[in-house]
Amino acid sequence: MTTTGYSGTPLAKKLGIKSGFEVLILNAPTSYLSFFNDFPSDVQLIEDDLFKGEVDFIHLFATSEDELTTYFKTAKSTLKKSGMLWISWPKKTSKILTTIEKFDVMKYGLKMGLVDVKVAAINSDWSGHKFVYRKTDR
Repeated sequence: MTTTGYSGTPLAKKLGIKSGFEVLILNAPTSYLSFFNDFPSDVQLIEDDLFKGEVDFIHLFATSEDELTTYFKTAKSTLKKSGMLWISWPKKTSKILTTIEKFDVMKYGLKMGLVDVKVAAINSDWSGHKFVYRKTDR
């Protein structure tokens, strides 16, 4: 079985993607689905930056503060109160050009009213921070 990251845990399980979820992907690499060997077949995948509605799971990719702030607006407005938002940024060892790092992502998510609950390796180029609404805001 192919796995992603260092834990040996399949990526969909690590990220919390479950059967029946509506998943919004924002600014993802074109190879996004190849990151997974366990992507549930009955997930509704949405790749529309202008999507209106609420979803269970959002994965946002950013390489700059501008991308982070632009895509975060869509993400927060479409995230169910019980949902989860993963924000990914390029690892320092990646060859992807970036002007942000882990601390920038964490600080921004907290400033925007979410709490960070987990960090994970997405693949060899990307790391991710998981954010959720505070329990008092759900």
